[in-house]
Amino acid sequence: MYLGIDIGGTKTLLASLNEHGVITESLRFPTPPDYHDFLKVLADNVAQLSTKEFRACCCAVPGFLDRKKGIAKAFGNLQWKNVPIRKDVQKVAGCPTVIENDANLAGLSEAMLLKQYDRVFYITISTGIGSGFIVNRTIDPDLADSEAGHMILEYHNKLQRWQDFASGKAIVKRFGKRAKEIQDEKTWKIIAHAIALGLIEIIATVQPQAIVFGGGVNIYFERFKPFLEAELKKYETPMTPIPPLYKAGRPDEAVIYGCYDLAKSLYG
Repeated sequence: MYLGIDIGGTKTLLASLNEHGVITESLRFPTPPDYHDFLKVLADNVAQLSTKEFRACCCAVPGFLDRKKGIAKAFGNLQWKNVPIRKDVQKVAGCPTVIENDANLAGLSEAMLLKQYDRVFYITISTGIGSGFIVNRTIDPDLADSEAGHMILEYHNKLQRWQDFASGKAIVKRFGKRAKEIQDEKTWKIIAHAIALGLIEIIATVQPQAIVFGGGVNIYFERFKPFLEAELKKYETPMTPIPPLYKAGRPDEAVIYGCYDLAKSLYG
């Protein structure tokens, strides 16, 4: 059995998965704002699982990592800094533990579903924008720490971070509505244009064979996909072909399945 832990800014999901990557049990709890409180609540929840021994654990971290030292240096939506999370989680899990960025793990999981492609770029559009680049069903080590949402692009005649004008938070700020409340094509065309500006830079840089969309905004992928494809086609050249766009196949548990995929590859 394997243990997957997905730490979110508001909630944490943990699950036990069998040898075949099937979730056998899962628990969810609000993520405490204090790191030491989090460890206590995590331990209480792990103790509630019927499985008591795991071959390995993978902990998904929403932030910037020092993988060699097992330290989470900074978090996107939490105030924790420089915490020895691998050692602390390993103590709770009682088994070998690996840590990885959550978007990378979600991308790994989704790439496993698209075996016909060797180069898959995963983008999650929620409060911010996260990303993962998977090559031959492995997280690309050269881009493992990339933060696509923090790319600086020109938008409305000024330089801005991509996520400041294309994320879910930016949509609410600009239109006063969440993605689920937007029905009109005009608004979705504007949103698609903002997303396309960042994607075309990524396409030109890493040349993915497929792009997969996850995150809260992408629940409504079908509403903006045609407009996004049309926007991207405007920038297509023979040197930068536009790859097919996919909606995440397992959006709610993509990170947990990615935890399994990484843990098994290392400790299978």
